[in-house]
Amino acid sequence: MILADLVVGALTALALPPVYCLPALALGLLYLYRCAQDATTTRQLALHGFLFGLAFHTAALSWLTNAILTRVHEFWWAVPIAAPGCALILAPFIMVPVLLCRLVPAGLMRMVLLAALWTLADMGRVYIFTGFPWNPTGSIVEIPGVIGDILIQPASVVGVDGLTFLVVLIGLLVWHSNRTRAVLAGLVIVWGLGGWYRLSHPILMPVSNPVVALLQGNVQEKDILTRNGALDAFRLYLRLTSEGVAKARDIAADRPVVYLWPESGFPGLLDEEEGARRIIAQAADGAWGMIGSDRRDAENRFYNSIMALDESGRIQAIYDKATLVPFGEYQPRFIPFNLLPDQLTPGKGLATWSLPVLGAVAPMVCYEIIFSGHAVSSKRPYWIANITNDAWFGNSAGPRQHLATARMRAVEEGLPVVQAANMGITAAFDGSGHLLGRLPWGKPDSLVVALPPPHPPTIFSSCGRTVPLSLCALAAILALLFGRRRK
Repeated sequence: MILADLVVGALTALALPPVYCLPALALGLLYLYRCAQDATTTRQLALHGFLFGLAFHTAALSWLTNAILTRVHEFWWAVPIAAPGCALILAPFIMVPVLLCRLVPAGLMRMVLLAALWTLADMGRVYIFTGFPWNPTGSIVEIPGVIGDILIQPASVVGVDGLTFLVVLIGLLVWHSNRTRAVLAGLVIVWGLGGWYRLSHPILMPVSNPVVALLQGNVQEKDILTRNGALDAFRLYLRLTSEGVAKARDIAADRPVVYLWPESGFPGLLDEEEGARRIIAQAADGAWGMIGSDRRDAENRFYNSIMALDESGRIQAIYDKATLVPFGEYQPRFIPFNLLPDQLTPGKGLATWSLPVLGAVAPMVCYEIIFSGHAVSSKRPYWIANITNDAWFGNSAGPRQHLATARMRAVEEGLPVVQAANMGITAAFDGSGHLLGRLPWGKPDSLVVALPPPHPPTIFSSCGRTVPLSLCALAAILALLFGRRRK
């Protein structure tokens, strides 16, 4: 039985990006539902849910091993425990909903309650350390291409968490009865038609966004960490800047041109290197840019930052990454011994720059893009620029899963989103989550995209996670009310 929990949990992870095997989720949910029905004790059911969750998250986060291998000389001991260690923390977020669904008798209401509790637990992952809402279940509908474009449109109303509720509920109800399956088929048709209509009849704001040249240098992580080849990396990004700006001007017409270097793109402290900034400005030939670089303040604290450079290489704005990666950029205080040799300082919070050429843009650094409902500040921008390294992911599911979060933020906020990644995947999406262009992982190149206007504020951008929270709370209350009455 233990082996069955582990095998089914791991196979269920195939529903997530980049595989998108949707039947795997339905089969996994059926297994958990039957466990809830057949387990003779609470302890036995808790073990089923925990082991399932452990295998599910271990398989989904298997790419974490690549991150450890980039610094294996320091963290060799963590190689076999990186993914299982994170999964150990996340497994209770599956175990608890499976336990609590038995508050109502087996049947339709138990399925509804399990879907609501599963979603609420998924949403609760933002409260672990600085939060780890990676791989929300709703991301399984982000299938590349037109099908995925259609399926993700409800996120503009209910967000990715609302999609989680919908896909889990469908994955359970498909096993209920023929009548239920017929109703579900009708709902899926309505879902598809609604998504198609929103895609084919976009409402855009009268705003002109810039033409953006996204740069992907493909610099190895070991070179970033040790600063080996720093001069070669700098020269590479200078060349890509010149090429990208030239290509952008070919299609820009009368629109401004912006270039974007990824996280860690500059191999040093850009704000302290005036000469380097002048060289970058010469390569950019009068274009404005946004460049990822480390930064230190007067108290010798270090930040992971993105800086806006004007046509002369002067810094016009600096944004410091506010949400840091637990165990990657900072160490939680409850750990009594030092795991990380270098730790970063968090910035003040999300920001919107309103600058010439750039326009109203929300700068973000890597990890911050994964937080639904927390992608823009109170001042709504016209586009989102996310920079990331992703070299430490390796050529694995990690970069694909990260890119899926950027696509979902575009739909939720109704804003074009661009992501410049050092090794990939560099891409751009419009406000409907439709792919405008991408560079594959591991290819040094520039991607030029003429950003479309933003959509008007979506329901989700105005109300945030209150919408999926209310949806799940209502579903849970109704399931408890009617389920207990039946009992």
